[in-house]
Amino acid sequence: MTTGTVATDRPEPAAGSAARPAPGPAGHVEAGAGAVLPPRADRAERGERAQAAADRLRGSGVEAVAVTWVDNAGIARVKAVPLDGLVHAAQWGVGAAPCFDVFLSDDSIVTSRLIGGPTGDLRLYPDVERIVPLAAQPGWAWAPGDRYTQGGAPHPGCQRLFARRAVAAAAEQGLALKAGIEIEWVVALAGPEGEEPRYPTAGPAYGMQRLTDLSDYLRDVLRALGEQGLTVLQIHPEYAPGQFEVSVAPEGPVEAADTSVLVRHTVRAVSARHGLRASFAPAVEAGGVGNGGHLHLSLWREGRNLAHGGPGPHGLTAEAEGFLAGVLGALPELLVLGCSSPAGYLRLVPSRWAGAYQCWGLENREAALRLVTGSTGERSSAANAEIKCFDATANPYLAVGAVIAAGLAGREQRLALPPESTGDPSLAEPGTVPRLPTGPAEALDAYRGSAVLREALGEPLFEAVLAVRQAEAEQYAGASPERLAAVTRWRY
Repeated sequence: MTTGTVATDRPEPAAGSAARPAPGPAGHVEAGAGAVLPPRADRAERGERAQAAADRLRGSGVEAVAVTWVDNAGIARVKAVPLDGLVHAAQWGVGAAPCFDVFLSDDSIVTSRLIGGPTGDLRLYPDVERIVPLAAQPGWAWAPGDRYTQGGAPHPGCQRLFARRAVAAAAEQGLALKAGIEIEWVVALAGPEGEEPRYPTAGPAYGMQRLTDLSDYLRDVLRALGEQGLTVLQIHPEYAPGQFEVSVAPEGPVEAADTSVLVRHTVRAVSARHGLRASFAPAVEAGGVGNGGHLHLSLWREGRNLAHGGPGPHGLTAEAEGFLAGVLGALPELLVLGCSSPAGYLRLVPSRWAGAYQCWGLENREAALRLVTGSTGERSSAANAEIKCFDATANPYLAVGAVIAAGLAGREQRLALPPESTGDPSLAEPGTVPRLPTGPAEALDAYRGSAVLREALGEPLFEAVLAVRQAEAEQYAGASPERLAAVTRWRY
């Protein structure tokens, strides 16, 4: 469990904000009023950048590029192009149906009020600035994608563009954010899909024995991440059997979401090469300690960390306190975006360091919002907040974007944090510390009533998320914990 984040020298590309196009009839999305194709000069420039990337990748032996986006069920979907097709993909996009926005984690498809059905098409554009050769998949490179309509307007259901809009909204107020998402996973021996996990090590929690048993594997994970340009802060055994965690350096929120996708793909690929398979699911075994996807965030203005040097609790400035109070108050509805699967609630159990209570505290691992100041001497760069109730079933772009929206609303309202929780909230006087939703129905009620999230996401994306969450809640309403863990174990 990471204790803090540090500054990074990785540049944060400017994030532009585009007007949200108007939704068309159910089943497809039209370009917004006045939307036009990007100017030819822009298309030509994208082609030049893509050609430069292709030349560089060819020198590294790359033959194809996987372009991914993450759907509202938290599953990374992909379209791949041969390297010779990268320039065309960067200029014109790759076809992708809008119905992916209403896929469930088991690949069944529902519909929403504004998105769904067999009609329509989108264009998936690779972000050529983020293309990287995949160290554990020779011949392949990876790039995250943004989705646009055929008319050239931003697709209102594109989660990555939503995260970009959230970052731009903060920038309009003179604010920048740094983020990092911890990656926890359980590694098991490869086997049939329905097989119970068989662990390659019996080493104890956080134990050196576990690292020793899998030292070649972990070395290869580190090597692959490093070759892909990522700065690893730490890697270590975690609590559950076969469980590990890796943390990377913070960066801009969109970039941190990209990195979380890349890290998971890399861990999967390295695992396969070692005859193993990785699960990032929140509940690998019912009743056990699951995998989290904790989100670290810090708020900055003109190069100053606003979580340090202020008059508020533990050095928070008024802006940072308002931001965090907004996030804390919105956690019930944010669970719809940060704890996406019904299986996530198998993990949100008191006294498991999962953040099951809607409270905050300095270095309190039982609080859903953990304040991290860092050590004396590094606090101006390291101070941040950790959202512990999130897991890897979340679409990371939705998670970071929604947290930013909730935080900006709290800052605007000048909210203050409630009294701090200094111990295990499950041991407090009953009713004094609110419990977060214990199932998807309660979280969905909070989500439906959130004006902040509805406005930030926009109706098409808000409704598509709602349709997916409702369908999965109904799909698994009668499932036992054992079945719920089993059907999601290898999907994430």
